[in-house]
Amino acid sequence: MDKFSILKQYFGHDAFRPGQEALVDGILSGRDALGIMPTGGGKSLCYQVPALLLPGVTLVISPLISLMQDQVTALESAGVSAACLNSSQSPEESRRVWNRVRRGECCLLYVAPERLENQRFLELAASLEIPLMAVDEAHCISQWGQDFRPSYLKIAAFVSALPRRPVLAAFTATATARVQKDVVRQLDLRDPVRVITGFDRPNLFFDVRRPRKKLPELLALLEERRGRSGIVYCATRSNVERVWAELNRRGFSAARYHAGLDEEERRVSQEDFQYDRRQIMVATNAFGMGIDKSNVSFVIHYNMPKNLESYYQEAGRAGRDGEAADCVLLYGAGDVATARILLTHGEGGEPEPRELERLNAMVDYCKTNDCLRGRILDYFGQPHPERCGGCGNCRGVFSQADITTQAQMILSCIKRVRDRLGYYVGAALIVQVLRGGHGHRLKELGLDRLSTYGLMREEPRERVRAYLDCLEAGECVYTEPEHATLRLGPRAGAVLFHGERVYMLSRVERRQPEAVPERKPDRIPAAPPDQSLLSALRAERTRLARQEGVPPYIIFSNAALADMAARAPRTPEEFLEVSGVGQVKARRYGEAFLAVIAAWRESQ
Repeated sequence: MDKFSILKQYFGHDAFRPGQEALVDGILSGRDALGIMPTGGGKSLCYQVPALLLPGVTLVISPLISLMQDQVTALESAGVSAACLNSSQSPEESRRVWNRVRRGECCLLYVAPERLENQRFLELAASLEIPLMAVDEAHCISQWGQDFRPSYLKIAAFVSALPRRPVLAAFTATATARVQKDVVRQLDLRDPVRVITGFDRPNLFFDVRRPRKKLPELLALLEERRGRSGIVYCATRSNVERVWAELNRRGFSAARYHAGLDEEERRVSQEDFQYDRRQIMVATNAFGMGIDKSNVSFVIHYNMPKNLESYYQEAGRAGRDGEAADCVLLYGAGDVATARILLTHGEGGEPEPRELERLNAMVDYCKTNDCLRGRILDYFGQPHPERCGGCGNCRGVFSQADITTQAQMILSCIKRVRDRLGYYVGAALIVQVLRGGHGHRLKELGLDRLSTYGLMREEPRERVRAYLDCLEAGECVYTEPEHATLRLGPRAGAVLFHGERVYMLSRVERRQPEAVPERKPDRIPAAPPDQSLLSALRAERTRLARQEGVPPYIIFSNAALADMAARAPRTPEEFLEVSGVGQVKARRYGEAFLAVIAAWRESQ
């Protein structure tokens, strides 16, 4: 068999997506590889296809048990022999896997990086033919990445201990140029085939909202999306509990997930979400890389993440099937303080400079009026048009106001506080002074006696914060990262003393997203899908998933069902033409889905 036969027979596709074939060819020719591809871009296929063509067993390093299990389940459903070894297995289960691998019955074996330090596993690996070793979520090897795992640093030593070095292939969706360089160095990749297909996900609609109260805004967003599958990320366990309780009180089907829950409850919550028994998952970032659910149609961040890598990875769990999906971040000024606390890991120290650098980029994303997609792509070093036309800022309607007077009040206040105290203070205290606050610290420092005290007492706190954001964007002020103090920027003097005007853009209207699908199916269907047929096919998928005890997307993805409904095949041969239908799945499920389509035809 060749790569195209494998692609069609097991995965149901006639052609590779951009970047996949170059990586597959490079691996099959014996070269190391580095693949940077967006979530849902088909990274796994780049090592799964070679694994089916190469002798022996391909070893896959994966960071989470749930992610391994999902991959194995999906492969076995497609007719591929695969297995995983993980700490959740009983000794008997582990022995069965070991025996299958020894007998050559698995072409892919998934393990966590920690297992590479196990001497018994090293002895087993040394006795096997391992032509290829794939490292998934490879950014975890870099301290500049958002999910640094020290165990990933052991991979190179493990490889060097093998009697024969396998081809090494590393894959990730979120890696800046610095992280990419680190991955190559730490894994000792030798002249790797490098494929960077880009970080853009055109099917995702990005938006940042700055509501006065987050919970009502969240409830409104979820009400618009009732019946759809989505994730709500919160920064803290307490927020997860509060939001989860309120959603269930309001009749939403919601599960919760955070590290404070016992292992069994986390497992049940994840399965309820994976199997569509619960529509919404409310979680901290502990609900992380293990989610491989293809039909997530929205991700809402109730709090700002600590960096753009984490945000893009978490938001990217939406729309994995290529369908249009929403990524909305609810930003509040308190999010920055919460993020700084989380960066200290609760030890009372100061965040490291690199963490502060990444936090500042995240804050800039939340505050900007520029294209949101552009800000993300800038961060990852990818060129892009000035406006994408498909994010909240590009689709928003803005008004412009002259805030020069307010700007002068704020700048003057920062200067006078500095003159009085001999040091700068944080934004929260400056806002208190301007609004005529009565806090103990404010009075103790004598800041209530400044001429700028109470100058903006009629302005809501959120409005003063918005002025500060505008001044920061215009380089009139900046936040010193190490101590989070607000300082005068290079343009402050021109505004205070030379009459330079300051204007603030405010978004006054949001237009509905019209996200473009990320990719087209392998073949263009003749007509758009009939919604009644699509509903019937989804119902059949749910029935089969419950019968087999697997998540619905393991049977067929949403994109495959949409193509199936558009084509409405009549015969097994036509059923094989549906994008995402391989020979194994056609044999296993073809009769059932063709019967649903036939019944639909008769009802027309």
